[in-house]
Amino acid sequence: MSRRAALRRAAVREWGPPAAAVRTALAERGARALALTLTATALTALVQLVQNHSWGYGPVRALGAVRAEDPFWSALLRTPLSLFVPALDLPVWGALAQILLVFGVAEICLGRWRTLAVAYAATLAGTLYARIGVALGPEAFLGLPASDARVVDTGPSAAVVALAVYVCHQRRARFTGALVVVAMVVEVLVKDNLAGREHLAAIAVVLAVCGVREWLGRRAPAPPRAGRRPPRPGPDDGRPHPGPDGGGQLRASARAAAVPGPGRRR
Repeated sequence: MSRRAALRRAAVREWGPPAAAVRTALAERGARALALTLTATALTALVQLVQNHSWGYGPVRALGAVRAEDPFWSALLRTPLSLFVPALDLPVWGALAQILLVFGVAEICLGRWRTLAVAYAATLAGTLYARIGVALGPEAFLGLPASDARVVDTGPSAAVVALAVYVCHQRRARFTGALVVVAMVVEVLVKDNLAGREHLAAIAVVLAVCGVREWLGRRAPAPPRAGRRPPRPGPDDGRPHPGPDGGGQLRASARAAAVPGPGRRR
């Protein structure tokens, strides 16, 4: 087998199941299969457009910017919108392409509500890690400097990374999932910042959820085997059945059948 054929087979084994699911969903439901994805992409583009104006920057920061220095309940209320607030120092087209691709595949493979739950869990994990890291300080393991308390969280990128890992685990695309994790680790090693560490926190939460799901799946009872057992003799099938005395009733029936009754001859 040539190297090109081997790579083609590996690609089909890795990406074939999610690609088939996407094709089937788009053929059957069209744009309705991507309702959440299209809404998230449009909302992210709208937020980016608004926050780039002087009149919109303040409201977007007040409603969707989450920092570690903010009061906890205030930050929690801002978390739903923070998922759609892209970073100002990065090109928005990259964020929109990531949302359209990763959210789209996740919405089809996982379902709409599970996709939204994983995305928000990843965003919340990054936010909570920032608070814990700043509280620990830079001297502690996984600690953060005090200056990171004023840095706005990652926006949609943590959710995109977490969804990519979750879909790879769910569809058994192990190589791609491992590649995403390694890329995020390299990002932190090359440029250690709050965004990269929040990505790792989101991945850690998703991997923990995947591990719990695998453990629960192994503990679940095995489904019954296919096929039907032969029916057991019932009480009225015309055959004698053993009674409580361990077969005495059956023997009595046999003796009664051997004794001739009135009018019979041996």
